[in-house]
Amino acid sequence: MPSQTVTLENETGLHARPARVFAKKAKEFDCDVKVRKTSDSGSGRSHDQDGDAVNAKSTLSVLTLDCHKGDQIEIITDGDNADDALSTLVELVESGLGE
Repeated sequence: MPSQTVTLENETGLHARPARVFAKKAKEFDCDVKVRKTSDSGSGRSHDQDGDAVNAKSTLSVLTLDCHKGDQIEIITDGDNADDALSTLVELVESGLGE
């Protein structure tokens, strides 16, 4: 199951518009796509490695992660085109989610 951790560099993190952009892109792939916050920029607190993963194809689910600039998220893909989905979503986050 491919996964990669990336840091949110856009000013608003994964708030409404960027979360929608992220979920919309994740829906383009047939594979399962999950995302979870692995560190909190404000507290420096790391999250449980096995918990907190949500469906990345749901804007509301992505919003529940409450991710801000500087937080790290792990994108996890599984199934057909998993590698393509992972690289596309990592590139999207690294490019600032269109902001």
